[in-house]
Parts: sequence; structure tokens; C-alpha cells
Amino acid sequence: MNLSINGQSQVPPGFRFHPTEEELLHYYLRKKVAYEKIDLDVIREVDLNKLEPWDIQEKCRIGSTPQNDWYFFSHKDKKYPTGTRTNRATAAGFWKATGRDKIIYSGCRRIGLRKTLVFYKGRAPHGLKSDWIMHEYRLDDNNQEPNMSGK
Repeated sequence: MNLSINGQSQVPPGFRFHPTEEELLHYYLRKKVAYEKIDLDVIREVDLNKLEPWDIQEKCRIGSTPQNDWYFFSHKDKKYPTGTRTNRATAAGFWKATGRDKIIYSGCRRIGLRKTLVFYKGRAPHGLKSDWIMHEYRLDDNNQEPNMSGK
């Protein structure tokens, strides 16, 4: 069921969307990349390279309650057509990976990874660090491809 009207998610009053990392990977992301139906389809798909972090909150709002987390799917954009590096630049800046990837488990089984990124205004390597943080989730290699991001 897609609860979207004029591009905005419409959900019942009091609805809160607080999935665990396991739920994000195992239910939402796995189903999305496998083109399976998601029962309550509230996560929007966005082109992250055409959207600044301060615009994500309006585009990905779920319901009308104030939120501190926004969830979305986004295809990875390659920096070079034949390369493996990811393009994380926007018109105003770029997302930079920080720290190690965190392994996400379902019980004892590894199901995916979480990468933490910070937004820098300007161009690398002289960008100005901002307070915007994004967590990129990806399924383990033995799960479905292509790769999608979220939160």
C-alpha cells in the first residue's frame, strides 16, 4: 500500500516509523532491491546527488509530526563510468565517509553494513564540515543487488 498524496507520505495520526537496522535491511531494503511489494510503502526514492541535506527533510517526511530521522532509497552513483568509486557530491557540497562500516546482524547471520557519512559544504578537500549525518545501509554481498541507501 503506497500512502502518498502529491509526493507527501500520508499516514494515520499517531503513526511513527522507527524501524530497527535489522528491519531496514531485512524487510525494506531486501524487498526494494528484489522488486517485492512492501506492505506500507512510506520510504521515498530520491536522487541523492540532486538533493541537498536540508531539502531531504521536506521530501522524505512521513506524516506531519516533527522528525529527526528521514528515510529514503537512493541508487549509488558511480564517480566514473567504469570505476568502483561512489559519487557523493551535490551542488552545494559532498558526503564523506567516516569511521568503519558497522556490520548488521539478524540473529547470528550477517545481513548487511551501515556506513556513516558527514556532509561537507564546498568542494573536497577543503569543504566545511556540517552537522548533517547520514547512515547508508547496504545488503551483504550474498544478499540482493543493486545497492540502495537509506536513512
